[in-house]
Parts: sequence; structure tokens; C-alpha cells
Amino acid sequence: MSKLTQIPKELITDALTACLELFKVMVPIIIGVKILQELDLIQYIAMPLEPVMGLLGLPAEMGLVWAFAMINNIYTGLIVLASLIGDNPLTIAQATIIGTLMLVAHGLPIECAIARKSGARFRFQILTRILGAFILCWLLNQIYVATGTLQEPATMLFQADQLGGGDSSLTTWAMDQGKNLISIFLVVLSLMVVMRFLKAIRVIDLLDAILRPVLNLIGIGPKASAITVIGLTMGVSYGGGLIINEAKSGNVGKEDVFYSLTLMGLCHSLIEDTLLIMLIGGHLSGILWGRLIFAIIATAGIVQLVRNLPSSFKDNYLWVSK
Repeated sequence: MSKLTQIPKELITDALTACLELFKVMVPIIIGVKILQELDLIQYIAMPLEPVMGLLGLPAEMGLVWAFAMINNIYTGLIVLASLIGDNPLTIAQATIIGTLMLVAHGLPIECAIARKSGARFRFQILTRILGAFILCWLLNQIYVATGTLQEPATMLFQADQLGGGDSSLTTWAMDQGKNLISIFLVVLSLMVVMRFLKAIRVIDLLDAILRPVLNLIGIGPKASAITVIGLTMGVSYGGGLIINEAKSGNVGKEDVFYSLTLMGLCHSLIEDTLLIMLIGGHLSGILWGRLIFAIIATAGIVQLVRNLPSSFKDNYLWVSK
């Protein structure tokens, strides 16, 4: 019985700790977005992003969502999305595309710093993730437009009534934002429960068995493949932390470290982050299958390209020479 009561306590404590860190970043951003809305400045800030977002079939304002996610994390992007969505209702295709943008390129300062500690060049990892996110989402948009699929309105958990509306009082706005923050806590807690359950029923082990042969096929050696699978399923912070130790110990070669981190950068946290983006209406065709297939093909191409590059170029631009 003590074990049964201990598990819920641990989950709630972990979720509270994680959310407190998130909210330290999010609350100032919520207030900042509200000020920009009240001063009617959103459209001017988003204007330079309009051509890029237009190529992806998104409203210009979605560039702000992606920008905040790149600098901070997916949750920050979601809270900005919640602040803007009242004026920009999205289709399922659009929710999938903005969700995929955030999934591939988010938390870049922190996650690329992990890559740098492991021996991969910081600038290359950032460039790969931003370009990879754009190319993947451009392809998804072309497919959705050509086939006419996923054009129905997306159902989003983080909708907020009257956000930014001229007739809503600050008290109403503050209450709506409080509800959103509570929703985020419940989402984080739910995801932690799901992850604990999936580990218990050995789904993570099954994914490991499926993905390892694929990693070996595209050129990631067996010593790095186990850690890469952890990154793919659990996230860069988990896989990256392990690969830092392995890289420092010399058990994994610098090329395998580079390939592993590149793949992890383009596609990681397949379970948790995918479930999170599903809550804003994202479709599995993009946020899971499109992301995974694109990452594997892109990494396989990078592996073949890198093998034919001069050693001096690789040491100067791709990884740190030991």
C-alpha cells in the first residue's frame, strides 16, 4: 500500500517541479503577448515572418509561436499559441504544421548546448534543426494542399475565449490564463503517468527493438544506437545526457556521436511530445510518421555526405576534434 501511495505523490511532485520551471518563463511571455495585443503590435512584429509562414500555409502570427518555442520550449510556444488562436483559428493541417515546426526546432539554446558538450558543433546542430523543420513542414503543406486533406477546423485544448479581445477585462483575461496554466499542469501530469505506464508494459523496450536495426542501417554504430533510441523515445535531455558521458569516456566515436545527435535533434521524444502536440489538433501523419521518416532519410543522407568530406572540414564545422 505504501508503494501505491508513493507513486502518485512522486508524479504530482515531479509535475509541480517541472511546471514551476516552465511558468517562470511562460508568465512573463503571457504578459508580454497581452501587451503587444493591446497595443496592436502583433501584426507588425509578425510582418517579417509572413513570407516564411506563407510558404508553410500558416498565418504570419504563427511565426511568433515558433520563435518562442525555438528560444524556450514547446510549452512556451503553446502558451503563445493560446494567446493568439482566438484571432487565428487553425485547420488540422495548420495545427499539424505549426506543431511539427515546434517538435523539430524547439529549446535550441539548451538542446544544442547538450550537443556541443557531446562534441558536435553548436551552429551546425541549430542550422540542421531549423532548416529540417522548415523543409519537412513545407513538404507536409504541399501534400495536404495537393490532396485536400486535414482542412477541417482543429480542436485545441489550449483555446481561451476572448483572449486579446477588446471587450474583455483584464480580470477575465487573467482568469483565462490561469485556467490555461492549470491545463498545462494537468497535461504534464497526464504525460508523466502515460510514460510511467508505457515503461511498465515495456512499450519502450519494443520501440528499442524496432529502431535499433534502422539506426544500424543508416550508419549509426551499435555503441551509439542504444543511446540514440533513448533520445528518440524519451528526449534529447535523456539521450544527450547519456551520450555526453559516453563521448567523454571514449566508448563512442566522434562520428557516431555526431550522427546520433543529428538524428536526435531532428526527431526526439516520440511519445511525450507527440501526445502533447495531439492536444492542439496535430495529426499523426506529420507529428509522428512524417517527423520520424524525414529524420531517418535526412540523417542517412547526412551520413553519406559527411563520409565523403575532408577531415579538416569535419573537424572545423561538424564536430570538435579531440
